[in-house]
Amino acid sequence: MATALYLETFLENIESLPRDFQRNFTLIKDLDTRVNDLDAEVKKLTEEYESEAYHMNNEEKKSHLSKILKNYDQMKVYSDEKVQLAVQMYEMVDKHIRRLDADLARFEAEIHMKENEKKKESVSTDQESSENSAKRQKYISDSSRQPPRRGSRVPPSKPSGITTPPPLGTYADPANDVLDMPVDPNEPTYCLCHQVSFGEMIGCDNADCPIEWFHFQCVGLTAKPKGKWFCPKCVEDVNKSK
Repeated sequence: MATALYLETFLENIESLPRDFQRNFTLIKDLDTRVNDLDAEVKKLTEEYESEAYHMNNEEKKSHLSKILKNYDQMKVYSDEKVQLAVQMYEMVDKHIRRLDADLARFEAEIHMKENEKKKESVSTDQESSENSAKRQKYISDSSRQPPRRGSRVPPSKPSGITTPPPLGTYADPANDVLDMPVDPNEPTYCLCHQVSFGEMIGCDNADCPIEWFHFQCVGLTAKPKGKWFCPKCVEDVNKSK
């Protein structure tokens, strides 16, 4: 749309050029006719002077030569006017050419700038896609490490001493480490956070634990503890029963 508008405006600006050129060419042709007439007059006066100068007195010679010089001066005036008209036509064309060159340079700069912006957006999109792909791959890898099915282990004997784990409600929010992706509603959930299996997980050694499996970060662990381990809920239930 902008290109069509620019072209229409440019054509309107140069619409008067043919008329201006025709007027100047007409004036130049008229000046040529006048110069030719004066040139013929100068030739005639020159021939008369050459043939009759011997019989002319000084005043007649000066008058005759003065006419010749006057015609030459007028021919020079007409020739200068012709040159001015030609220069005027050149400047009319040159003005539009310079404007067109400037506009073309500006258009090329705008196109180059838009191409650079598209390249930057493409690079940014590719980087974002790569990061999302890596996160999805990590999520899929973590999710593939599913814990054993509930009830698959042999219930252990009650421990003699139970250490108190971090209190309930102090676990980190694992949702920050999981991509915002749709989860299969049939996939089992675990832990205090009621999320699917991902990352490092630990099983509660209480055979009757209703949850069984927990994410490390949700129960304040950074490494697998030595010996038996019991979840916060089971520890709390045991402490209440004492």
